[in-house]
Order: sequence, then C-alpha cells, then structure tokens
Amino acid sequence: MDRVDTSRIGPVDVAVLTERNAIDAIDDRISAGGGQIVTFCNAHSVNLARDVPPLADAYADSLVLNDGIGVDVARRLLYGAPFPANLNGTDFMPAFLSGSAHDLRMFLLGSEPGVAGRAADIFARDYRRHRVVGVQDGYFDPSREETIVDTIARSGANLVIVGMGQPRQELFAARHAERIGATMICVGAYMDFVSGNFARAPEWMRRVRLEWLFRLGLEPTRLFHRYVIGNPRFLRDVLRDRARKTR
Repeated sequence: MDRVDTSRIGPVDVAVLTERNAIDAIDDRISAGGGQIVTFCNAHSVNLARDVPPLADAYADSLVLNDGIGVDVARRLLYGAPFPANLNGTDFMPAFLSGSAHDLRMFLLGSEPGVAGRAADIFARDYRRHRVVGVQDGYFDPSREETIVDTIARSGANLVIVGMGQPRQELFAARHAERIGATMICVGAYMDFVSGNFARAPEWMRRVRLEWLFRLGLEPTRLFHRYVIGNPRFLRDVLRDRARKTR
C-alpha cells in the first residue's frame, strides 16, 4: 500500500486526501486483505481520543479520514491549510460505493434492529455490482459478540460496514479486524441515513457545513454535551497545541 500523508490533530493522525485518493486508499486496503480498518474523525472524535486511550490506539492502526468543519479549522490553525476535501462518512460512502474498483461483498453491522436490512435493500437497488452477504444490528448482548464475529468471518465479506457509534465501533474493529480478515469501515449513523431512519439536514445547511447544528436541534439532550460543550473544548485544545508548536 502507498504511504498516506497525515496531519496530527490532537492524538489522531488524519489522512490528507482528496475524495478520489481516499477511494483508492480504501481499495488498496481491500486488495491487501487482512484486518484493515478505516474510520472518520471529527471534533468529537478527537475529544474522545484524548479521553479514551484505547480509541487513540485504534486510530493509530487505522486509515483515518477527516469529517466536518472542526478538523478543517484545526488543520488551518495548525498547518495553515484545510483538508483537500470534506470526507464526512454520510456523503463519502456513496462516492466510495460508486467509485470502488472492487465488486464488494459487504456485511452490514450496526444500528437498531431492521435498519441494516433496509439499508441492504437500498444498496441492492443502487449498487447492483456489489452484494450484501449478511446483516446484524448493533444492539446485541456482549455474550453474543464472539458468535457474531465468527458469522462475519465466515460470510466471505471483503468489506464490513460498522455503525455502532464512537468509540464502540472503533474498539470493536480493533479487537476483531484481524480475525474477521476484511476491511472494516466505521461509519456511525450512515446506515440510519441510508434507510431513512434519520433525516439529513437541508442541502443548504450541508453546503455551509452546519449539519451538526441541524442534528443538535433534532436531539438536543443527547447531543448537547458533544456540540455545545465539546466544540469549544476542541477549539481550546487545538489552540493550546498550536501554542506549543510555536514555542
């Protein structure tokens, strides 16, 4: 696999890639086989990685793509330029599924019961050359984890789409990617958006990169700490990192 340039945001090395380069980098990992991990990093991810060392370790072993305006601002402050493209998972995944050189065999893991199945139906309609080889919701008892991992490993998947929220999805992938033997891509709520379980922000809000504000309006209790407390904390920590760099 070709070396990927990165920029360090907090404890996370985030890839500096165009959309096409990111698609090719994932394809390279699928071609290489074995337990490869791809994930996305936004401001909340960096905050979590500072607080949860095993998550930072999982990122260190992954191809990490930039997601959202927060890490873009951070790169401007720390390196003088934004990332080449905003590779947020919900918009990037359709580009990847359309642009991948592989005929993908996908296992869908995550979200509430029924969501992965509905997403599988939509993938079958929209991406006919790919095949879904299995689905499993993310609300399983921990006692079933080993059985589920065995099922995925036996499915013949070369791509596992994991949507169980951070940091659970990354920690799951770090524990099991080698045993599963497929590239695992951690996508958060992507399958919920695909299936219509969650609404996307209006196009104009996405264009000006305010989708986080739309989501906060839909789920204020759950997302208050992530955005209202977390975003200022993220900016404070980035400014501290910049001050240390310039000493």
